[in-house]
Amino acid sequence: MTETQSLPECLASGFAQAMATHSPLSAVLAEAAGFEALWLSGFEVSALYGLADVSLLTMSEHLALLRAISARCTIPIIADIDTGYGNAVNVDYAVRSYERAGAAAVVIEDKTFPKVTSLIDDGRQELLRREEFAGKIEAACSARQSEAFVIIARTEALIAGLGQAEALDRARAYCEAGADMVFVHSKQRTPDEIEAFIAAWDGRRPLVLAPTAYPEMTAERMRQSGKVGLAIWANHAIRSSVAAMRTTFERIRADGGLLGVEQDIASVNEIFALQNMDTVKAVEKRFLR
Repeated sequence: MTETQSLPECLASGFAQAMATHSPLSAVLAEAAGFEALWLSGFEVSALYGLADVSLLTMSEHLALLRAISARCTIPIIADIDTGYGNAVNVDYAVRSYERAGAAAVVIEDKTFPKVTSLIDDGRQELLRREEFAGKIEAACSARQSEAFVIIARTEALIAGLGQAEALDRARAYCEAGADMVFVHSKQRTPDEIEAFIAAWDGRRPLVLAPTAYPEMTAERMRQSGKVGLAIWANHAIRSSVAAMRTTFERIRADGGLLGVEQDIASVNEIFALQNMDTVKAVEKRFLR
């Protein structure tokens, strides 16, 4: 397998796109589609287990999935580690663990633990004190073994309704603490709030956006801003999977058979190809006697 690129190598052109993943299979498909990086989404992994995105999964469960994905892909994996599993001490341990497991970057957000997913209506959105979270970012930067391992600080100030000034102050503080990039999140239905932040941002570090709530924000629009270095399509793998499975299951149940769906789903041979069955057959032919 080709050696995995570092995230800085992928960002060298000034802008890259990461697709969400929740499994090795979805990661393989995202890489084949041409995305430069993968987003190991806390929301998607929670949904995979049928759980709410409220800090229920353990770091061990998340790391096991990271290792499985890393074994199948050659593009960098950005691990969404929510609040870092606790305070600065926990962050120190988490960063060392994720770097060893094959992540190229981690994103840590400035909410309190346990967090509540950002886009839920009327969700509890409580933020740490700015100084305490800056300490967590300093701990993350100190713990990494390679400078190519990227620390991304995520501020939820706009999600929490604290306004542009607070979001900007927090982003600046996290850069001073050593963050390589700043992820600013919004749940407004248009890009206006985010574009106001971009316009006010001094550009000291590249920004990261996940335009889930405001789909008018295209990759080209982000690239042209000159301040956004990474776009994350944050939960579209699991959402598209759910929609496709629901449709297929309902049609099979209604039809009492497969004839109505067979032409609209992947063939068994396509799955064999994704499973590298040609390699298995070659090994069998060579070694099974």
